[in-house]
Amino acid sequence: MTGTAVLADRTADIAAPEPSRVVIRAFVYVLDPTQVQVEAMRSHCGAQRFAYNWALSQVKANLDQRAAERSYDVPDAEVTPSMSWSAYSLRKHWNTVKNDIAVNPDTGKVWWPENSKEAYSSGIANCAAALSNWTDARSGKRKGSMGFPRFKSKRAVLSCRFTTGSFGLVTDGGDRRHVQLPRIGAIRTCESTRKLARKTITGTARIRSATLSYRRGRWQVSFSVEITLPARALPAVTACPRSVVGVDVGLKHLAVLSTGEMIENPKHARKHAKRLRRLGRRASRRVGPDRRTGRLPSRRWQRVQDQIRAVHTRIADARRDHLHKLTTRLVRDFDTVVVEDLNIAGMTRSGGAYKRGLSRALHDAGLAEIRRQLTYKTEWTGTSLHVADRWYPSSKTCSSCQVVKIKLPLNVRVFLCDACGYRADRDHNAALNLAALAAVVDGGASSASCGRDVKDARQKPTIRPARRADGIAAGTPPSGERGRGNPDTHAECTNQHSA
Repeated sequence: MTGTAVLADRTADIAAPEPSRVVIRAFVYVLDPTQVQVEAMRSHCGAQRFAYNWALSQVKANLDQRAAERSYDVPDAEVTPSMSWSAYSLRKHWNTVKNDIAVNPDTGKVWWPENSKEAYSSGIANCAAALSNWTDARSGKRKGSMGFPRFKSKRAVLSCRFTTGSFGLVTDGGDRRHVQLPRIGAIRTCESTRKLARKTITGTARIRSATLSYRRGRWQVSFSVEITLPARALPAVTACPRSVVGVDVGLKHLAVLSTGEMIENPKHARKHAKRLRRLGRRASRRVGPDRRTGRLPSRRWQRVQDQIRAVHTRIADARRDHLHKLTTRLVRDFDTVVVEDLNIAGMTRSGGAYKRGLSRALHDAGLAEIRRQLTYKTEWTGTSLHVADRWYPSSKTCSSCQVVKIKLPLNVRVFLCDACGYRADRDHNAALNLAALAAVVDGGASSASCGRDVKDARQKPTIRPARRADGIAAGTPPSGERGRGNPDTHAECTNQHSA
């Protein structure tokens, strides 16, 4: 088939061109500040923490007062009125009392004008958001449990967010090495800002906010950027224009593709485990802090902690780089990606000491991060992403004859079908089954469409057969036919692709 024929065939599968769309992306730059700028940045982060704790103390005092009055059977009409928790109301209250509370107790000098007003506004907004999450969780509007907000400690991560004011990139005179923050000024970056500067100059990007933080021993700024993407162009013509890949993630191999490629698990944390143990023993011989007696840590203890922090930074950076390269290659090389809906949090939640090694390995692999990155990268590139149902037996199903095994222990790494004798690697067999799900979701097509929107794909409910008293699924055929069934009944897939 010629390139022209392939292009025409793919054009027929794609609907009318979609209009340009807006996505939110983060651009993070490591800073190289001067000592004066470091003190200013610490002051802003401390101001945000002060405003957060002040707002939370006001709300907590009001709740405690109302609860105490009700305990003494005070009539509802005489109970202290409840205060508003909105960011606007708390910020308005802050402006009326800031000259009385933001005062140096030694000198009596009002210190709040030393920082940008955004430091206090963002701290109050964070408190209002935390209180809103707590009330939504109690009322059922938010899934999961959410406790009452807690006060922020001085030992918490230093952070400050700017949403208004003079912040952004310094582009005067072709400068690509400085960022601008309110009241702090121009700060030099450790890397070039050319990529973001080019987008802002051409008008395809707009910086919405900037978050200053101190993480892993480095100051960094993260810009939340609103980027306008053009209408989705036709995907590039490749040798396999209707390419579908199933991705089975695991621990022995980080990812096994339905194409047969097996990507090894780098095990970044295990490579540095010996050095971390050595540094941990060294830190135990130093004089550390003691909250009970108020003892401060020694300089030697702090130096060891810096070394431990540097090792963890190296591990996190290596893991992040490897996962980004993997997910980027998947969304660029294939039109449709199918993954499993794994509950990593549930897999590591319980088990005690006997499965501590397994939980550590699961966290080290970053399996949930693969799913998260694929979710937003497929939206950027126009690739389709299908997520198989959590209970779909991808490992137990034979990719050749679709017979489902009753049991398949984790220690069995080779899949052997009892019905047809098909033999394959366990993970590769699961990846083939995941790739086959794309055809089911697309309504029985031979392959998934090339990046088109499949939100209207037919959704099939997951049917889990009841269990008989002997432990065999009800309706299971006898002998060699046991487990045979229509795979469509287990093929519920959730389309994670949004236009």
